[in-house]
Amino acid sequence: MPREQQAHEGAAPVRVALLGAGTVGAAVAQRLMDRADLFAQRVGAPLELTGIAVRDLGRPRDLSGILPGLLTDDPESLVDQVDVVVEVMGGIQPARGLIERALRGGADVVTANKQLLAQHGSELEALAAGAGRRVEFEAAVVAAVPVMRTVRDALAGDEIRSISGIINGSTNYILDMVARQGMPFQEAVRQAGDLGYLEADPTEDLEGLDAAAKIVLLARAAWGVDVGLDDVQREGISGLTDADFESARGTGQVIKLIASAWRSGPASGSASDSAAGPVSGPRIEVAVRPTLVAADHPFGQTREGTNMVIIEAESAGSLRLSGAGAGGDETASAVLGDLINVARSRVAARD
Repeated sequence: MPREQQAHEGAAPVRVALLGAGTVGAAVAQRLMDRADLFAQRVGAPLELTGIAVRDLGRPRDLSGILPGLLTDDPESLVDQVDVVVEVMGGIQPARGLIERALRGGADVVTANKQLLAQHGSELEALAAGAGRRVEFEAAVVAAVPVMRTVRDALAGDEIRSISGIINGSTNYILDMVARQGMPFQEAVRQAGDLGYLEADPTEDLEGLDAAAKIVLLARAAWGVDVGLDDVQREGISGLTDADFESARGTGQVIKLIASAWRSGPASGSASDSAAGPVSGPRIEVAVRPTLVAADHPFGQTREGTNMVIIEAESAGSLRLSGAGAGGDETASAVLGDLINVARSRVAARD
C-alpha cells in the first residue's frame, strides 16, 4: 500500500463548507469531488464537503455530479459545523458576517473576495489572529498566478522596491482589441460585456476599482502597511477616446491600465488615516491609471485577458509572473491550493 494512502486511511475528515455556487464555487465543488483521493493524500485526511450555501435553492446551476442534498440556504448553520469555510460568494455582506462567524467558531477561512479584503481585511485578519485561525486569499489577486504567495512568502527575506502590473483582464482585453485590431473603443467595451468579461457592474472594471483592491492587497503583503482604497491614486479607462489610441499608435506605444505600488520613502507614520491610528512602516504609494508603454515592453505584449505582474526586489532583482487572472477553473486552482495548505495545518495540529 502506498505510504501516502496509509497516511490518510482512517483519519478523521477535514470538514469544508462552501459559500457560493457560481462559476468559481461550482469549479471548486467539482474538483473536490473529482480529486478526492489526490487531495486526501496531499492533506493526510479526506476533505469532506459538508454543504454548499446558495441564496436561491430554486435557481438552475451547473453542478453535475454534486449531490443535490449538499445545497442549503442556511449558511449560518453550515459554517458552525466545519473546520474550513471557503467563501466565493462575493460582496461585502453577508460574506463578512459569515467569515467573522466562522473565525469565532474555530474555523479557518479561504476566500477570493478582493473587495471585502481591501475594505475590511485588516479587521478580519486581527479577528483570525485572536482566534488562532487563518484567513487565506491567494485567489483574490490574479487568480491562479501565485502573486500573493510570492510577495508574502517567497520574498519574505528580501526588500521589495515596487510592484506593477496588468491585474484586470477585462480592461486589458478591451485595450488589446483597440491596439491590435483597431476596434473602436466603445465597440471593444460592448464586446467585452457580451463575452461576460466585465463585472455585473462594469464600473468596477472600467473605473479601476477591481485593480485598486488588488494592488492594495499586494501593498499590504509587501510592506506590512495599512494602505486602503482611499489611498489609491485611481483613474479608469472610461474617459479614453479613439484619438488617445491613435496618438499612442503613432509613437509605437500602447495604452495599458497599470496598477502599481512603490516605496517612496522611509517610515513616516500612517499610510492612511485609519481608526487604528498611525502605522509604522515605509511610506508607500499606490496607483491605478492608464499608462503609455512601448509596444514591445512585456506589458505591451500582454494580450487579451492575460495578467502580468513585475516585482522589483533588492536581492532577487526583477521578477515577472504572468497567466490567466480570472476564470472559474483558474480561480478554483488558487482557492484549492489555499484549502489544502490550511487543511494540512489542521491535520498536523491533531498530532
